[in-house]
Amino acid sequence: MNNDRSKDGALGHLIKHLAGLPGLGPRSARRAALHLVMRKDDILRPLAAALMEAAEKVQTCPNCRNLDDISPCRICQDTHRDQGLVCVVSGVSDLWAIERTGGYRGVYHVLGGILSALDGISIADLSLDLLKSRISDNPPREVILALPATVDGQATSHVVMDMLSETPIKTSRLAHGMPVGGELDYLDDGTILTAFRARG
Repeated sequence: MNNDRSKDGALGHLIKHLAGLPGLGPRSARRAALHLVMRKDDILRPLAAALMEAAEKVQTCPNCRNLDDISPCRICQDTHRDQGLVCVVSGVSDLWAIERTGGYRGVYHVLGGILSALDGISIADLSLDLLKSRISDNPPREVILALPATVDGQATSHVVMDMLSETPIKTSRLAHGMPVGGELDYLDDGTILTAFRARG
């Protein structure tokens, strides 16, 4: 038996795992764990089943790097989507933020991060080669750069723009409505939609 599990018990083990989730510290994890075990049948067991299902079925889309339980993902397979518009985002959470607005009907490309010397993220760590291959095989009419309005986000945008500079593909970036230092996942739907419509 795992020594940590035997020392802390099942509840302590659950609390440790919950505390490792974004936004949950030790105190919040203890409250969440207590709530879960007090409501085993209607919350804990269905949650455990959903986690197992996600672990077994959720995968990375080979086209755009989105997460889904089918491959290619539902967005890539949607025939009503405008395949001529490719929106480049840092991560899946940014894709979800844009989808919440309901105002964008193109497809996406998830880079898997942004360039960051501090975090040790280089060009090789991003899915730029996949993006290059994708637009070479099926050139879109426009690539929209929906990356964070941070120094690292801007540096990443420049790399993508340089990569596309010798192609006839139009590139645009989100503009008005995006505060400097802002990240998509924390913006309200109206701000994101305004930024999309005023891109340039």
